Amino acid sequence: MAPTFETSVVRPAAIAAASLALLASAATAQSALMADLLRDVGQVEQKLVALARAMPADRYDWRPGEGVRSVGEVFKHVAADNYLLSAGTGAAAPAATGINAEDYNTAVAYENRTLDRDAIIAELEASFAHLRKAMSATTDSRLREKVSLFGGEMSIQQLWVLEVGHIHEHLGQSIAYARSIGVVPPWSR
Repeated sequence: MAPTFETSVVRPAAIAAASLALLASAATAQSALMADLLRDVGQVEQKLVALARAMPADRYDWRPGEGVRSVGEVFKHVAADNYLLSAGTGAAAPAATGINAEDYNTAVAYENRTLDRDAIIAELEASFAHLRKAMSATTDSRLREKVSLFGGEMSIQQLWVLEVGHIHEHLGQSIAYARSIGVVPPWSR
C-alpha cells in the first residue's frame, strides 16, 4: 500500500504537535513549581524577618535547653543554609560569607560568628535576597540536573524543595521560641 498524504505528512505532523504540546505542558508545570516555591519562600521570609525584628535583643541568646540553638543561632543557621543550598546549584555565596557548597564546615563557621541582633537580621535578609535570586535564575531545563550535596546526589528541583522545607522547619521553631519567651508573632496579633 502506497503512503498517502495522511500517513506520510498529517500523522507525523500531528504526533509532532502533540509531543510539543506535552513538552510545553511539562515546562509550564515546572515554571508553576518554581513560581509556587518562590512565593512560599517570600512568605516564610516575611515571617522570619518579622519575628527576628520582634524578638528583643536581650533574648537572642535564649535557648530552650542545653545543646540546642539559641534564638540568634536559629536565624544565623537559616541564613547560612540559604547560602549553602543556593551554592549547591552553582549560585556561589558571596565571598564575604566564606560559604562553599563543597564544605559544610564553611556554613558552620558562618553560623558561629558573633553578631548582634541587627547584624543577624541584616544577614538573614541578605541571605533571602540571594536565595530568591538563585531560585529565580533556575531555568526549567536545570530542574532535573543532578548536583552533589551532603555526600549524596539530588536534582536541583529536589534541592529547592529541601530548602523550602528547611526554612519552614525553622520558622516553626522560631515561633515556638518566640511564644516561649512571651513574644507574639507579629502576623498573629
